[in-house]
Amino acid sequence: MNELVFRGKDRYRPTGTRLVFIVLILTGELALAYKKLGPVGFRWMLAMTAALLVVGVFVTSRCQTVVGAAGITTRWGFGRGRTYPWHEIRWIDVRETGKGAEKSTTVRITLGDGRRRSLPALQHSYLYPAPDFDVAYRQVVNWWEFSTSPADRFRPPLRERGRVSPTMAGVLLGIVIILVTGVVAFLQV
Repeated sequence: MNELVFRGKDRYRPTGTRLVFIVLILTGELALAYKKLGPVGFRWMLAMTAALLVVGVFVTSRCQTVVGAAGITTRWGFGRGRTYPWHEIRWIDVRETGKGAEKSTTVRITLGDGRRRSLPALQHSYLYPAPDFDVAYRQVVNWWEFSTSPADRFRPPLRERGRVSPTMAGVLLGIVIILVTGVVAFLQV
């Protein structure tokens, strides 16, 4: 079987309307910062916004999941990544969070010790739709079934925690940063 590579740089790109929306928010934030904080505060705000954008683009462009003979290797943007050998992987499933248009699905693995790990670049959401998500999930499961014996596979017990997907966590973090920046700029009157 051929090695499968799922890369974030192929998936995580904002559409034109979303990019315009992001630019408008950042422009408003920086204009408010210049008005309320003055030139020095504006420069600090501009530097911090640029740093966050650079780190965000770097991480999303380098995240990936590689499925091969050795197991599943995940990289979240920094470092060489982590390989989970097939004999450690007990279950592969899809985690769904949200409802309706806000629903997000992520492929995740469960390890022998009960830990669960989401696989980067194997996600489907409203912000980043993946029309081939089901096919990619089936390919990963086929590799797992081919590489392990049925006796090594078991379904983990259901848990109620972990309802926030990585995509939703990023969106929430962005909203919090914008709100805190706005409050700080407003209070510096």
